Amino acid sequence: MSELAPVITGAATAVDHLVVAAATLEQGVAWCEATLGVTPGPGGRHALMGTHNRLLNLGSAAFPHSYLEIIAIDPEAPPPERPRWFGLDEPALQARIAQTPALVHVVARSAMLDMHRWGLITVGHQPGDPVKAGRDTPAGRLEWQILLRPDGTLLCGGALPTLIQWSGPHPTQAMPDSGLALQALSLHGLPPRAREVLRLRGVAHREEGPALSAVIRTPTGEVTLHSAA
Repeated sequence: MSELAPVITGAATAVDHLVVAAATLEQGVAWCEATLGVTPGPGGRHALMGTHNRLLNLGSAAFPHSYLEIIAIDPEAPPPERPRWFGLDEPALQARIAQTPALVHVVARSAMLDMHRWGLITVGHQPGDPVKAGRDTPAGRLEWQILLRPDGTLLCGGALPTLIQWSGPHPTQAMPDSGLALQALSLHGLPPRAREVLRLRGVAHREEGPALSAVIRTPTGEVTLHSAA
C-alpha cells in the first residue's frame, strides 16, 4: 500500500459513461443502430464545447447509473475558446471517425472531485482543472463539474478516465431502459498508482490490448467495443 492510502480510503469512483466519438450525430445514430441494435435517445448541446450528443442507458448490476454518450462536433455552434473535450479536435481522431464512430474514452463519477484530482497530481498525472458545465433537458437542468486539461488531450491513451461530479440529478434518472447493459469494462495503460487513487469499481486492468474494451449486452447478444490499440 502506498503513502496515498490514508487519503483515498473509501473514495472509490464509478463508471459514469462511455464516450463514442462520431464525425456527425447522424453517423453516430446509424452506427448505434447497426452495431447495438437500438436507436439512441435524445441528448443535447454543450455550448461550452461546441458539441452535441445522443444518449443511451447502460445501467447494470455491475455498473449502475452508467450510460453511453455518442458525441460529435456541433456544426451549428461557434468554435469554443478552448480545445474540445475527449480529443475531438485532434486530426488523428477526426480522420479515424470520418470512417466510423469509435469508442474513445470513459468518464468516471466522483463524489470527491477535488480529492481525486489532487491524488492523481500527487502520483504524476495532470487531469486538468474543474470546469462547471450544464445543459437544459425536458426533465430539468443538468449541472456538473468535470476535470479538463487546457490542451484537451486524453492521458494514458484514453485509459485514464475523465472525472465528473454531478450536482443534483443524474441523467440516467430520466433515461428509459434501452435494452442495453454494460457487462464489463477493462483498461490497458492505467498505471498502478493511478488505479489506487481512483479505485474504479467493477473495472478490470489488462497488460496488453486496446486502452478500453467494453462488453455490452444488446437485444441480439453481447457486443464488444474497443478503442484504438
